[in-house]
Amino acid sequence: MKVYMEQGILQENARQAEENRALFGKTLVVNLIGSPGCGKTTLLEKTLAALGKEFRMAVIEGDIYTTKDAQRIEACGVPVVQVNTAGGCHLSAEITARAAADLDLADLDILFIENVGNLVCPAEFDLGEDCKAAVLSVVEGDDKPAKYPLLFREAGVVVLNKCDLLPYTNFNMDSALADLQGLNEKAPVLQLSAAREEGLEPWYAWLRRAAAEKKA
Repeated sequence: MKVYMEQGILQENARQAEENRALFGKTLVVNLIGSPGCGKTTLLEKTLAALGKEFRMAVIEGDIYTTKDAQRIEACGVPVVQVNTAGGCHLSAEITARAAADLDLADLDILFIENVGNLVCPAEFDLGEDCKAAVLSVVEGDDKPAKYPLLFREAGVVVLNKCDLLPYTNFNMDSALADLQGLNEKAPVLQLSAAREEGLEPWYAWLRRAAAEKKA
């Protein structure tokens, strides 16, 4: 019975995700997924500042509690909708639809969804996004792709963040890249430091290509 219930939840989520896809139209929707502290919000801050003159952007912020990250994004001058899950470990398609209703989607080029910090549950729930962007900081360890394969298998792009800290970790880049290649050979792996604003241009270029393809 528990398995039946789980399948029912995922089936309903998949139905709502398809409705979301139609709702999003030509807006590129990027679902940012990563552990707490991996740097998702900092990456967003730098992206919004760098691409603000090129694209009309907005953010749906998913957190268990508080509006701390949403306040940081709001300071960037873009529309932001805060979603507090009150203990839930992921956003769902239904929650995303309710949050998106507060945005003028027809007036957006890119919508970022910063999911709840978690490498497991968010990967299982389609929100109607165009792409999952997996964010992994090198301080978390090179074993994470192998230990949490679903996210990295489904990601359209992988961001290895905090690479400026590599000399102070035991992160094995060759091992991580081999695991990522084995799981998903199509997703580009971008090595950068969002906080230091190092290596961000390939990320911006990826977003430009994805946005252009969505408009075509």
